[in-house]
Amino acid sequence: MTKLLTALLLMLGLAAPVHAQEAPAPKPDTAAAQTEGDDAAEEEDDDNAEPEAAEEAVHDAKGKFDYGFSGVLARDNRTVIAPLMLGSGKPVATAEYTLKSGGYYRMDITADGTGEMALSGGDFFRAIWINEIVINDIEIRPMGVHSLEFDDAGTATISFVAMVPGRYTLSIPGSSGDTQRAVFNIQ
Repeated sequence: MTKLLTALLLMLGLAAPVHAQEAPAPKPDTAAAQTEGDDAAEEEDDDNAEPEAAEEAVHDAKGKFDYGFSGVLARDNRTVIAPLMLGSGKPVATAEYTLKSGGYYRMDITADGTGEMALSGGDFFRAIWINEIVINDIEIRPMGVHSLEFDDAGTATISFVAMVPGRYTLSIPGSSGDTQRAVFNIQ
């Protein structure tokens, strides 16, 4: 009998916190709250002010931007920018790129195979956060990149978030012409 009584008391003791969490909070007596409220009004500042939605059980953590369920890296938030072309004597980019800090971008870098071509720009790669580089359906998620080199014709797709505002270049190493580089302005 004592085992049964002990089990019953244990079940009631374990169930009490559950009921306490589910029960609504009691409302204070209006007269007592009024007298306490007069004293507390002098000490209160805006930190204790709560919106009326605080009574609901859902806390909405919307920030400045509502990126949706997947966040900033959602496919809907990605902007595809003009590709970079690597070829002997051909311009790398058709114009300067203007990117928004915090924007999610995708860019193709294509080599035509006319020679071994590289694209270097450590400053640019340090000013962005690289989500992935895709080469022949192989996804690479690097910690950092300094350059990309193409031995043959092919395409590398890079998806990234622009981070640090400034003016950056990606250029073919050893070249000095203005057409042998791509300029990125992150605002």
